[in-house]
Amino acid sequence: MSTFKAPKGTYDLIPPDSAKYLAVREAIAAPLRNSGYGYIETPGFENVELFARGVGESTDIVTKEMYAFETKGGDRLALRPEGTASVLRAALEANLHKAGNLPVKLWYSGSYYRYERPQKGRYRHFSQVGAEAIGAEDPALDAELLILADQAYRSLGLSNFRILLNSLGDKECRPVYRTALQDFLRGLDLDEDTLRRAEINPLRVLDDKRESVQKQLGDAPLLRDYLCDACKAYHEEVRELITAAGVAFEDDPKLVRGLDYYTRTTFEFVHDGLGSQSAVGGGGRYDGLSEMIGGPALPSVGWALGVDRTVLALEAEGVELELPATTSVFAVPLGEEARRVLFAKVTELRKNGIAADFSYGGKGLKGAMKNANRSGARYTVVAGERDLAEGVVQLKDMESGEQTAVGVNEIVAELEARLG
Repeated sequence: MSTFKAPKGTYDLIPPDSAKYLAVREAIAAPLRNSGYGYIETPGFENVELFARGVGESTDIVTKEMYAFETKGGDRLALRPEGTASVLRAALEANLHKAGNLPVKLWYSGSYYRYERPQKGRYRHFSQVGAEAIGAEDPALDAELLILADQAYRSLGLSNFRILLNSLGDKECRPVYRTALQDFLRGLDLDEDTLRRAEINPLRVLDDKRESVQKQLGDAPLLRDYLCDACKAYHEEVRELITAAGVAFEDDPKLVRGLDYYTRTTFEFVHDGLGSQSAVGGGGRYDGLSEMIGGPALPSVGWALGVDRTVLALEAEGVELELPATTSVFAVPLGEEARRVLFAKVTELRKNGIAADFSYGGKGLKGAMKNANRSGARYTVVAGERDLAEGVVQLKDMESGEQTAVGVNEIVAELEARLG
């Protein structure tokens, strides 16, 4: 046993389960790459102030969950708790918005960190794939991202997820709603911290998961009743576009995402098979975030989908992913000459795109064949001194058990033909 274990609330991805995570990441990324989104990768940590300004100083993420630390040089940094602020910071720093092609369309994949009480589906280290479209205010862009996320989930075989949709208004109509909501919240029996939050950002109170708070919010004013004409028209066009694309959704007038930067379109992907941690992803429009972090006005929209929770959703539905074989051919040499010849053939197979492995460590036939079975290879190539003297190797089909002699110089072509 090792002296060390993974930190509390984290996990290791190890074979064979890690193959599921790779497949999920690929499935989410595929429709993005097919729609003009380029890959971006940002550091695992950023200046604390980036998240305090962008995510919101009153949010749980910033006040309770962020892993913040001070460097030897006195810089205040934080492990990234989410992706949007980092991606927008990188795009602004590289002046991508000045290249002439707006929106700047980017996708990313990586690990994120929040100090939370660990439970199934909620970890202190988690993985997401996200997409951001920066620099355009267009309902079609919001619709595109919703459609691409729906496409990604359906390509995985998921069917029991729901899309919740709402509009949070903009700087014209939200202040009026904010005042009405604050007046309502002041009349409730709330603790001091919650009342303080209501004064800073009352919409955050609507996102409070505590039953004692939620049961008092039944008669809370709804933002949809305060939307200006422009926001109503914008939201209606988003709804019409995704409906025309065959994407089902549910209007949720109480949906409030837990980050301060959202405006207008906001949405969440939920799966009812995951218990209390039902959200598998979400996002929305964040038209003012660029200005919050010192950039120009760049209306933008994006989402992030949780890889961990998507895997749990697949398991809840009993969906088995079709994963590529890690090994298609396993070579078993018997003797030094066979070891040299088969190692060369394995190298040639790999160069030709065939997944091949080799019996290392000088094992005997019995031990090597056990390794071949464990590898999951469809074919095993066995060769000893007598085989090589005759110019052949033995090719065994691990499914049927059939074994045939194949010329040493023909084995690569034979395996290519059999494996297609």
